[in-house]
Amino acid sequence: MLDKTKRISIYQPEQPGLIFPEIPEFKSVDQERTHRKQRLVAACRAFALEGFDYGFAGHLTVRDPEHPELYWTNPMAVHFAQVNLSNLILVDHDGRVREGDYAVNRAGFVLHAAVHEAHPDIMAMCHAHTVYGTAFAALGRPLEPISQDAAAFFEDHVVIKSEAGQVAVEQKAGPKVADWFKDVKAAIHQNHGLLTASRHSIESAAFWFIALERCCRQQLLVEATGTKPVLVSEQRSRYSREHVGSDYIGWLHFQPIWDHLVRTQPDMFA
Repeated sequence: MLDKTKRISIYQPEQPGLIFPEIPEFKSVDQERTHRKQRLVAACRAFALEGFDYGFAGHLTVRDPEHPELYWTNPMAVHFAQVNLSNLILVDHDGRVREGDYAVNRAGFVLHAAVHEAHPDIMAMCHAHTVYGTAFAALGRPLEPISQDAAAFFEDHVVIKSEAGQVAVEQKAGPKVADWFKDVKAAIHQNHGLLTASRHSIESAAFWFIALERCCRQQLLVEATGTKPVLVSEQRSRYSREHVGSDYIGWLHFQPIWDHLVRTQPDMFA
């Protein structure tokens, strides 16, 4: 039997010798940097597959492992489907591009830089202007635990009303949003859309964004019936969140997405 003390989740197999995703270990900071950049590109491609593109809007970030005050992000005005290793940019908390040829998205810098600076434990963050997340954000209220999937966000997301509906291009707007990200993995920014953050990986932040958009869609579909949904109880919601709502589970959910992208979109690494 495997040593249960080393298991992070009940989803990890106890039976030895089975194929199962393992969290990577790195021999050098360069290796870890390449890993993070590759997964950032994959997260952008996953967003393209989900149809999360909206002009130049949307930004995904992950800290550099050697210089945590800097973060890698997708380039301004490049479609999620066209993001690759060679066009990623490295940005500091002042919005200055330190490496790369493209400009940085101003709104992305204002929000993400503020969150990264205010919360050193947050490694990665995602935001996009999606159809259902933006629609649900107009309601100005939290997601309800109408399913196991939604329960993953129970007491683990907030509704941010600061700067609601106003484009975040002024630096003073960043801290007002960043203050809300303590001890949660997601936020619904009123009249704006969804944001997710991970203390684990860009994979986790990306998957929980995909999941949150899906849950918003489901919530809107249920409400459109005019029938009040039966909610998962608080006790069961907390149990579900504990077992299927962690950063690790988000990372694990992203692994089949990564494998699919590697097989079908090898140009990611150009």
